[in-house]
Amino acid sequence: MAADAPLYLGLLKHTPLGALWVVVSKKGLVVVEWDDHRSALDMYLAKRLKQPSILNMDKTSTFLRQLEEYLHGDRKAFTFPIDYSLLRPFQREVLKLVFSIPYGETRTYGEIAHQMGRERAARAVGRANATNPMPLVIPCHRVVGADGKLRGYGGGKGLETKEWLLKMEGAVIA
Repeated sequence: MAADAPLYLGLLKHTPLGALWVVVSKKGLVVVEWDDHRSALDMYLAKRLKQPSILNMDKTSTFLRQLEEYLHGDRKAFTFPIDYSLLRPFQREVLKLVFSIPYGETRTYGEIAHQMGRERAARAVGRANATNPMPLVIPCHRVVGADGKLRGYGGGKGLETKEWLLKMEGAVIA
């Protein structure tokens, strides 16, 4: 990203999962973060993205509206652009596959590794999901263990949030 291209921040205050921040570049969504993890967001913006950020509810309104609709069960797919350019190549590949998992369905870490042609990379797929900067939108909550059980989730209240999201979507959970 060019140093003169700011990132825009927006805050969605009242959702079933608490307040959420979004960060948007001129190319699309860059970050979704829970408000109670705001210090982690600030560190990510400063350390990893090295970009100035500006609070701008107008530039982020479409992203915030679609997130709100999703969390209230009124949206099954996001139609805004995602800026994958700030991700490392392996993580980008994993998260694009995770983004393609349909609403209400799950995949295992191993299935995603297999889809990539890297059958032995299930743990690396798990790591790419663990560092997903756009949870909810890139639905890492839809990725489960080989036994179909819920494995780690870093957003909100952890596995409780992952379970809530999957139940909201009507997914079958082992």
